[in-house]
Formats: sequence, C-alpha cells, structure tokens
Amino acid sequence: MKIEVDGVEVGEVDFIAEGPDGERYAVEVKAGRLDVSGIRQAYVNALVLNAKPLVVCKGFADDAAAKLAEKLGVRVIELSDVFLVDSEELEALVEAAVAEVAAEVLELLVDPRARPKPGEVEVLRAIAEEPTLYDAARRLGKSLRELRPVVEKLKATRIGRRGPQGLRLAARLVLAAALLDAMLDRLERSARALEEAAGRLGGVGR
Repeated sequence: MKIEVDGVEVGEVDFIAEGPDGERYAVEVKAGRLDVSGIRQAYVNALVLNAKPLVVCKGFADDAAAKLAEKLGVRVIELSDVFLVDSEELEALVEAAVAEVAAEVLELLVDPRARPKPGEVEVLRAIAEEPTLYDAARRLGKSLRELRPVVEKLKATRIGRRGPQGLRLAARLVLAAALLDAMLDRLERSARALEEAAGRLGGVGR
C-alpha cells in the first residue's frame, strides 16, 4: 500500500490491519531481522497514516533495535526460523531472485536515459542516503513536491518500482553509473592526449 502526502508518494506499507481493540495498524512484513533503520521507517509510515506501527519479522538485529522499538512503541511480532521449502527449492528461488535483480541493475547501469541531469545529483544522493523521502526533502530544504521529477524518473525503472528501498537502490545505481561515465570520459581524454603526445614525439624524432 502506497503512502502519499499531497499526491506525492512518501513511503509504503504492506497492509493496514485492525486489532481486536479497534486500533488501526500499519503493518510491515520483513523477511529477516529488524534493524534500527527498519524501526524508524515503520514508525514514520505509521505516523503519516495515523496508525500504530506493527512489524512482523524474525526478531531484532541487535539490542539497539529492540530498545528503539520499545521507546517508539513499535510492536514487533517475531516469527520462528522455519522454512516451508526444501533446500533445493530454496536455492532455486534465491538464484531466480538474484538473476532478476542482476538484470534490473545492469539495465539501469547501461541506460543513458537514467543519467542525472544538472541539479539532480544532490537530490539523488539525499534519496540514496536518507531512510524516507520526507527525510531527503528536509535535508535538501525542499518540499516533497519539488522532489517529484527525480522520484518519478526513478520509479520509471523496474528497481525504482520496488517501493522505498527500490528508490534508494535506483538512486545509488544512477549515481554510480554517472561516476563511472565520468571516469571513462577522463580515461578516454587521457588516452587521446597520450596519443597526441606520442605523435608529436614521433614527428620530432623524424
């Protein structure tokens, strides 16, 4: 379920549930253990939705995560480490998932349309490094609406459509691709300069 503020997507939760006490819960389901970043994300998303935060996961990543969840009132339901598939099936699922993500990463890295325009680099860096779009906007001193052009560009990629984490990954990849392009451009210019210098030296020798 997407979370929007003034028409701008700022986050995502897996679903909204109602408890036996009638309270609304913004529910996040994690495949692994819950860390501090995940707790902050669940808390902020629930706050925006005017609901209570609830996370279903395999426990806490560390003591800091447990303490922060207690402090912020993030309810956590811990699941046991039980696999419902055998090892071969699990291996096949993991291989398929890795291959799919690798293809998406490669597609984004080689797509020239994904390269940042002037003025987008700082926005991309904020999206890549901050836990939510709200935090990215606050860091840049901008409104969420002002971030929309870059966010929509990221969401046009397959990785960027994978929710807030996908947006952060897409932003990191776009920045990495731009850096790689700049490095290759410098190498090409250096190679041309060396060729020209070698040509001049050869002419002097003759």
